[in-house]
Amino acid sequence: MKKNDLIAILSVSLFLIPFFIFDCVYQSYIDFNAQHGFIMSFIKFALLATFGEMIGLRIKTGHYNQQGFGVIPRAIVWGFLGLTIKAAFIIFATGAPNILKYLGFTDIATAMSGSLSLTQLLVAFTISVTLNTIYAPILMTVHKITDMHIMKNGGTVSGLFKRIEFGQLMVELDWKTQWNFIFKKTIPLFWIPAHTITFLLPSDAQILFAALLGIALGIILSISSLAADKNNAADNVAKEGSA
Repeated sequence: MKKNDLIAILSVSLFLIPFFIFDCVYQSYIDFNAQHGFIMSFIKFALLATFGEMIGLRIKTGHYNQQGFGVIPRAIVWGFLGLTIKAAFIIFATGAPNILKYLGFTDIATAMSGSLSLTQLLVAFTISVTLNTIYAPILMTVHKITDMHIMKNGGTVSGLFKRIEFGQLMVELDWKTQWNFIFKKTIPLFWIPAHTITFLLPSDAQILFAALLGIALGIILSISSLAADKNNAADNVAKEGSA
């Protein structure tokens, strides 16, 4: 374990300890979260999802930050993405159960307010499937484009607010990795099961759990980046061999 790993662990511990030691701190969090859900969603994703990307960078390069990475711009982007995630949770958690009602399930409200049951699991799974097949691919693509934009502009805050060349970045995006790994593998094998668990939790804990999954997202993005580098290297070797 390197020095920067110890610093990271110590920093996270110092941040979390007050919530476990002081009841007033934890209660203040609970109250603010209940009254200002969108603000807290911004903060949670800005902190946790960005930290997840820093862990992903640590896996890839051995460092939690580097020139051009843009921690602050990434946090700003994740904060605003967190607002859309909060909205998506409300929309799909409200709308997806109506699909089951349309199909003849009539005891959904009772099941969701009771103890764990097959109906409750089915509802949570339905919400997760619709969320991750309709909304998640858009979120992942937008995140990748903003990520590329940040890096192209040196990871600066001012660079973040420059015009985003969506058309050009869409062309440059590694769709092979985006489709074969991010969409085809992580959505069915990780995100749908993970968000099924999310929607079995109390509503005030769902966004926090989803933000914690942002740490896992950082690791997944790091793995996808490594996979993309491997694919590019293989393609270059193949081109050189054919030449």
